[in-house]
Amino acid sequence: MKLHDLQPPKGSTHRKKIVGRGIAGKGGKTAGRGTKGQKARRQIPAGFEGGQLPILQRVPKLKGFTNPFRVEYTPVNLDALTRLGVTDVTPEVLVSNGLIRKNDFVKILGRGDLGIKVNVSAHKFSASARAAIEQAGGTTTELPLPFKVRPAAAGNQHQNR
Repeated sequence: MKLHDLQPPKGSTHRKKIVGRGIAGKGGKTAGRGTKGQKARRQIPAGFEGGQLPILQRVPKLKGFTNPFRVEYTPVNLDALTRLGVTDVTPEVLVSNGLIRKNDFVKILGRGDLGIKVNVSAHKFSASARAAIEQAGGTTTELPLPFKVRPAAAGNQHQNR
């Protein structure tokens, strides 16, 4: 048996009944909808619940907000620095090796072992990463962010959120 041989058993599928095609056959005139009333007409909107407040209107929307002052850092772990095999690590070096994107802020995290002496310049360090780098004989330099307070998003309160 192959996929193209598959078909439903004989008599299990039925053609959809076509109604509303004149009074000659069955299903003419009112087409099985009875006489008058809302259900006999085509004017019930989708989601209408008989006058009750529809669920789409009952469900709360737009809760919470997006903080326009959030500063996002790209994490880089110590084991990634070890694999680089470079003694001076800066954001430019990380960009050229594909660990971060251009203009990203970098945070060095403490996963992995650092066997070599490394001088690291980044925007932020975790406490464990700073301790591990200094224990291996390296130095940590925290780069300043290019703004004092994160600038507000352009546009009004409804845009860019």
